[in-house]
Parts: sequence; C-alpha cells; structure tokens
Amino acid sequence: MSQIIEVKKSVVKFLKENIACYDVTVIKIEKIQDIWNSIAEVYEDDSFLKSMNLPPKKVRLFYSVKMDGKLEITSFERLNSFEGMDSASQ
Repeated sequence: MSQIIEVKKSVVKFLKENIACYDVTVIKIEKIQDIWNSIAEVYEDDSFLKSMNLPPKKVRLFYSVKMDGKLEITSFERLNSFEGMDSASQ
C-alpha cells in the first residue's frame, strides 16, 4: 500500500485518540526529505460553550501533524487557521 495512505491513516488515528473530536479529514500531506507534514481539519465541541454548560456547538479547527520516516509522530499543534482553505472557498 502507498506510504501516503499509511500517513493519512496514522494522522487520523492519532488525532482521534488524543483529542476529543468528531470528524478528522486530512487535507494536506507533503514529504520533505524524511519528514511527513500534514494538515487535518477537525470538528470539536466549542470549549467555551462547554465550560459555560451551554449546548455544544461543533467548531472547525486545523491541526498540523509531523512524522518521521518511520511514521512516528514527532510533533503536532493546533493552527489558528489554514490559508489554503480560505482561498479554495472563494
């Protein structure tokens, strides 16, 4: 099976296991030398509404996930936005 498919599966599995989310869609994968960089679109409950005990509302967030050549996660972070999504919708 293609390694890029394995990267996608690993990103989805990692995010579903480590953050409270409903849906994960990998929207970008690129390989630079031996490092895999990916961006995932994730839907989570709004943490502010949740903290106020108000009905939950799903919010769209973006995460960056990096893996080494052995497909081990080396870092991940929540992004403030993803510029590629904004330009694609116009």
